[in-house]
Amino acid sequence: MEKSCFYLALFLSLFTTTVLAGDPDMLQDVCVADLNSSVKVNGFPCKADITADDFYFKGLANPGATNNTMGSVVTGANVEKVPGLNTLGVSLSRIDYAPGGLNPPHTHPRATEMIFVLEGELEVGFITTSNKLFTKNITKGDIFVFPRGLVHFQKNNGVEPAAVIAAFNSQLPGTQSLAVTLFGSTPEVPESVLTKAFQVGTKEVDKIKSRFAPKKN
Repeated sequence: MEKSCFYLALFLSLFTTTVLAGDPDMLQDVCVADLNSSVKVNGFPCKADITADDFYFKGLANPGATNNTMGSVVTGANVEKVPGLNTLGVSLSRIDYAPGGLNPPHTHPRATEMIFVLEGELEVGFITTSNKLFTKNITKGDIFVFPRGLVHFQKNNGVEPAAVIAAFNSQLPGTQSLAVTLFGSTPEVPESVLTKAFQVGTKEVDKIKSRFAPKKN
């Protein structure tokens, strides 16, 4: 019964995202992405020789490793992993959270996100452009929606691991984590911008930057 509910929710989420797709409409049955092409287009050019494997991915079956600073990990199933998604306007991700784990405030500039809780409990929320926070505690079997482009987060306040499946109405929704974007960009955002924006001194900015600076090989 639980599996049936999961697949029903997944189907409904995919159906909804297809109807409200933000990507350009397809003009043919399939256009499997040629990820190695040097041609630059809005999306990916189509490759000539395709197989069933272009539409297949099993990377969401198992939990991802959450032994990192945030205690969470995102495993994507987008066009870069499933070339057959090219022009179809949908993708999925699996997000795993350790107890206390956080998927930090971020945005998806090209997609609305809908999550379905596989296990555990989460505090989730998004902030509108009028600076209003909408937040809710959700648990196994629940669904929550994050509107396109709005800052949002998920936090596991439970004592057990948690996991969700996320559906997007884009083949490549994009992710901008606010902290990494502002304090870990290359080249760096000028200190004068950050100190004025956050009303802090250069020492505080440098301390935060040291934690998000790109790792050097």
